Amino acid sequence: MMSAEVAATKKVFDLKNFLINNGIICVLVILAIITSIMQPTFATPTNFMNIAINAAPRFIVAIGVSGCLITKGTDLSAGRQVGLAACIAGTLLQNPTYAGKFFPNLPDYGSWWIVVVLLICILVCAVFGLLNGLIISYLQVPAFICTLGMQLIVYGVCLVYTNATPIGGYRTDYSTVTQLRLFDPKSGLPIMFIYAFIIGLIMWFVYNKMPHGKYMYAIGGNEQAAEVSGVNTNKTKIIIYIIAAAMYAIGGFLVGGKSGGSSVNMGQGWELEAIAACTIGGVSVNGGIGKVSGVLIGVLVFEILKTCLQYLGVNTNYQYIAQGVVIVVAIALDIRKYIQKK
Repeated sequence: MMSAEVAATKKVFDLKNFLINNGIICVLVILAIITSIMQPTFATPTNFMNIAINAAPRFIVAIGVSGCLITKGTDLSAGRQVGLAACIAGTLLQNPTYAGKFFPNLPDYGSWWIVVVLLICILVCAVFGLLNGLIISYLQVPAFICTLGMQLIVYGVCLVYTNATPIGGYRTDYSTVTQLRLFDPKSGLPIMFIYAFIIGLIMWFVYNKMPHGKYMYAIGGNEQAAEVSGVNTNKTKIIIYIIAAAMYAIGGFLVGGKSGGSSVNMGQGWELEAIAACTIGGVSVNGGIGKVSGVLIGVLVFEILKTCLQYLGVNTNYQYIAQGVVIVVAIALDIRKYIQKK
């Protein structure tokens, strides 16, 4: 009798629901297999290492966006803050002998200046994150509208600061701290991977072991209930947007050094990729759900999609269409899961 009851309570695996809810990942796995067959160079350690390098700064940015999504918010200014941080770092870390130096009279500081510049980038972006948090929390402006306006403000600030001038000629030590490979100069472990791993580990600890993480999930689940339980919801949301901005600054600093140059358009569209990656990885736009490990999976899936399309020779214009479809489908599947849960 008991065994019958236990059997009745067991969940039956629903293949249809599994394929629908994880359809994007399944399709991309099939696409990766097809790409590996048609282009043998795709499934090589070198290519996978390149994918990891490209995914590292995007993962850091997506981690920032994930906190906003978990609290039923979003941040459309992420990509522009990445570009601003890259431009600030670029203007302050140019080679002293570079002919087109942005600040001709800037002294030649030592390697410690790199750390100072990173902190400057974080501080500048944190100001915009603070403004986002204050406006969303105290003025009750929807996160979509607030961060959309901030996106334009940050872009305008970057244009004014750089005068839309491309920036290059970076110091060797700046390039080294972003392009270095450990153990072997050519095939060694990329230092970018180490940065992403450390930040991911820190944010996992914050999300799962610290009160801030518990407050964040509580707000995403039911903000009114969280407030009644004694959670300072306004303070928590402000901290979330400041942390997110710090992640954008770090991502912009790293991608600028990795690319060897920067411009006002660097980071454009990264916020949409981050939102899509988070959603693919299980972070719900309806709030209260999301894991750091899921964000990593989503970023890798999205990066593999772009790489597959490039290896298959798909026109760049069509690649944008494919990425847009993935974003729409990912959000639609997330809403479907939410409706089923309700």
